[in-house]
Amino acid sequence: GQSLTSSDSVVKKPGESVTLSCTVSGFSMSSYWMHWIRQKPGKAWMHSMLSLQDQFSFTKDTSKNMLYLQVKSLKTEDTAIYYCARDSQ
Repeated sequence: GQSLTSSDSVVKKPGESVTLSCTVSGFSMSSYWMHWIRQKPGKAWMHSMLSLQDQFSFTKDTSKNMLYLQVKSLKTEDTAIYYCARDSQ
């Protein structure tokens, strides 16, 4: 089957950086638009994080079927659930 598996939960302090990873299985990343979405506690989904590119860095390693999200200079308001996602086509 096809799956996306995110890295485990992490706890960081303000000002630190973190890199989240996502393992892709059962399909080729190069065939789809891959992205990250986040949901803050009690808030709606944020479907596009492209507006946050100054703080957030999106990379992928197609050879390892891995997707990465690096968050720099963490703030308290960055507390959220981060999901990797794939477009449906």
